[in-house]
Amino acid sequence: MTLSLSSIAKQLGLEFTGEDKNITGVNTLEKAGPGDISFLVNPKYARLLETTNAGAILVGPENVEKVDSALISSNIYLDLAKVVKLFEVPQGRMTGSSELAYIHESADIAKSATVYPFAFVGEGVTIGENSTIFPGCYIGEESTIGTDCTLYPNVVVMGGCILGDNTIIQPGAVIGADGFGYAQTPLGHMKIPQIGNVQLEDNIEVGANTAIDRAALDVTKVGTGTKIDNLVQVGHNVRLGNHCLVVGQVGIGGSTTIGDNVVLGGQAGIADNVTIGSNVKVAGQSGVNNRLADESIVAGSPYMPYPVYLKAMGVCVPRLPEMFKKIKRLEKRLAALETTRGEDHDDGC
Repeated sequence: MTLSLSSIAKQLGLEFTGEDKNITGVNTLEKAGPGDISFLVNPKYARLLETTNAGAILVGPENVEKVDSALISSNIYLDLAKVVKLFEVPQGRMTGSSELAYIHESADIAKSATVYPFAFVGEGVTIGENSTIFPGCYIGEESTIGTDCTLYPNVVVMGGCILGDNTIIQPGAVIGADGFGYAQTPLGHMKIPQIGNVQLEDNIEVGANTAIDRAALDVTKVGTGTKIDNLVQVGHNVRLGNHCLVVGQVGIGGSTTIGDNVVLGGQAGIADNVTIGSNVKVAGQSGVNNRLADESIVAGSPYMPYPVYLKAMGVCVPRLPEMFKKIKRLEKRLAALETTRGEDHDDGC
């Protein structure tokens, strides 16, 4: 695709300066060529403005004079996303529903939807306008897929689950598998049927090989605009709020409730039946086993307030070897003192 710099500026509502050039792609300052538009997000790379071969650069107002052809942005990261979107080549080029897919006769598939070969669409399924179902996907009975959704290869949506509009499910993710529920009996672990479902609201993305378990009786729910990374486990009956960010390898225990705008760092672990407020940030590899109030920022396992964690890890932990040696020396001195006191006591008798 080729777009003029002026047309890009018009589509993004930005001002441009310098020569109007044809742009064919997006790349970094180091690797961009004359047909590419590049960007300066981090000021520490400003030195590369002098050496880059980029045809045009997305910059803030303070750097316009350093660039021959520029798009001027007050939010470079946001406008970069919009520029990349212009040059994005969507995965897959098929349209319509393949005869090699299994589509139950009762399924309601929008005419503008695409179903690739070897997908399975079960009884009573609804798939909305402009949605795409890639090969190997399984959509169980009575499930609903909204409009403009994309289910990449080998996604599983078990029966009765609901996916809102503009949902993206990356390859290998599983929506609606049974929650981990067992009753302990003298004869072993007895499975408790999981008869609830999963509901994903609008504008959600779920990463590759992530699992969101169906509720035992009610609903596992993910709120509007939430983005979930790869290899995440969301347990049964979890309520995950709006516009949250859940980074890779996070585990969220069953029946936990999480508010809006929460960020869970990579490999964080959230125990079951925990309540986390809104606007909370949990650092990577943290362990949360109790309630977190709104606006909390925590780190560590078990968790502690972030300033305390920084002090503990930055000041105390590096001194542990020194402190250990000091304690051993003090123990020896104390033992010697006790021996001396004992001898003095014996002489006194």
